[in-house]
Formats: sequence, structure tokens, C-alpha cells
Amino acid sequence: MDQVERVRQMCLGRPGTSEKLSHGEPTFFVGKKVFVMFANNHHGDGHIAVWLPVPPGMQSGLIEADPVVFFKPPYVGHRGWVGIELARIDDADLDFHIQVAWELVAPKRLVAGVPQALRGSEADS
Repeated sequence: MDQVERVRQMCLGRPGTSEKLSHGEPTFFVGKKVFVMFANNHHGDGHIAVWLPVPPGMQSGLIEADPVVFFKPPYVGHRGWVGIELARIDDADLDFHIQVAWELVAPKRLVAGVPQALRGSEADS
């Protein structure tokens, strides 16, 4: 499976999500808010990655702990988002980060409707 299809399956499996092209790349929304952006060598940066939000204060810790996997993406990095190198992360860890991003962006009523067993948790990271 190619990387965009891998990300697509993980994102669209969550409630209330949709995919649209934004800036020429597949971008995943919950309601009208972006929770994952696919980046295919954006402006020749060499990254095949996703950009997504992480809980406040987590960006620098992730990047410092594993700079081969995580990086500060352009445009949204200043808002606490991280980039994740898709070839360097397994499905379980990627799915966890996508779930956390979805929970950060999704309306609270939508998050509340998902059983706890199916949700990620900041305490699990």
C-alpha cells in the first residue's frame, strides 16, 4: 500500500471525517477543521510525511526524542504541529498520533460518542 492510501485509511475510519485537496495534497478534515495534512515532498523538502497537531507542549519533546521520525513542519509548526516521516513509523504509532490529532480537533460531542477503548489517550504516549 502506498503512503497516501495508508494515511487515508487511518483518517477516514474516524467519525465525521472527510478528505479534500488543499494546496495540492490530500488533507483530512473533521467537520470543517483540518486534523491531518499529507505532504508528498512538499516544495522538494524530501519528506513523505503527515503534518498533524499534537497536545500542547509535546512538539519539542517528540522532535528531540526522535528527530529521524518527527520534525517541525512549515506553515503549521509554529502552532505546535509536528511532521511525521511515514517510512519511519509503524502503523500502530501512526494510528495513535492520527487518533490524538482527531481528538484535538473534533467537536467534543463527536469525541464523546467514541468508546474510550477506541480512543487514544495523552497518558498512553
